[in-house]
Amino acid sequence: MDSLLSGLSQHGYSILFAIVFLEAIGMPVPAALALLIAGAASAGGSLQFSLVAASAVSAMLLGDVLMFLLGRYTGWWLLGLLCRLSLNPESCILTSADSFYRRGRGVLVFGKFVPGLNTMAPPLAGSMNMSFGQFLALDFAGAFLYAGAYLGVGFLFSGALEAITSNYQAFSSALSWFLIAALAAYLGYQAWQWTKGRRLPAVPLVSPAEVARALAADTAVIYDVRSHGYYERKSERLAGSKRLEPNALLHVEEHFPAGKQIYLYCTCVREATSSRVARQLLKSGVPSAVIQGGLRAWKKAGLPVEAVPLEEISELPVFDS
Repeated sequence: MDSLLSGLSQHGYSILFAIVFLEAIGMPVPAALALLIAGAASAGGSLQFSLVAASAVSAMLLGDVLMFLLGRYTGWWLLGLLCRLSLNPESCILTSADSFYRRGRGVLVFGKFVPGLNTMAPPLAGSMNMSFGQFLALDFAGAFLYAGAYLGVGFLFSGALEAITSNYQAFSSALSWFLIAALAAYLGYQAWQWTKGRRLPAVPLVSPAEVARALAADTAVIYDVRSHGYYERKSERLAGSKRLEPNALLHVEEHFPAGKQIYLYCTCVREATSSRVARQLLKSGVPSAVIQGGLRAWKKAGLPVEAVPLEEISELPVFDS
């Protein structure tokens, strides 16, 4: 325990502040462990409990306010970026927004105990127009509850923590092997997903330049199958493209003009959504291909884009300001 406490004893408040702040902005650092140790250090007289609590709560509030402002001034871009990594990107934004709208106030208070959710809640509150005063009050309650819980446990059970961490070298070795095993499991899962994807039917990929030539010859139609990109008034899409909801493809043969090649695009990792839709269309006999690189590749090629029509924008729920 002494080896664990030495750093906090010498530079306790600044180290604790930094660790808690980094966790609040999404860095994978063990703030809960730091709070437990700081609570135990307070019980031993190395640190003052009141100053430890003030450092932890202020660090958490600072990080959360920064994330709140990031969500407020980037709109749904941040959530869209995170949802591109989701296993189901088609419904990620809508589901997350609806869930937070219904439970957001409770999430801000109790969600700090859930890794990942503690980082997502503040930018969601900012994106959904929660008033800063309401956010600050709820977030302060959550930060006070989170910091108080771990500091209190560390303070009350400082003796038990000392017994647990007395053989710190063995503990560190076991933790290292656990992290290695977790990394191996993650890489194995990704390899399985890649192998599974390789077994799916191949989907034709075409370059933006090839699609532009087909459009000029009036032999093709472009469909936008993004799940996100239709939630903000400043959204853009490929010029001349049409909206195709990727989760509503019943009787697909009725949607498309006869005799024309169908090109699909999205902004997902590895064109996940457009590839999935293309497979479904090809299975139904609709000639389909995917624009490689999607919207980003199209814009990079200098090809024209247009604003998404206001009547096609899906309004996501927002808190009353």
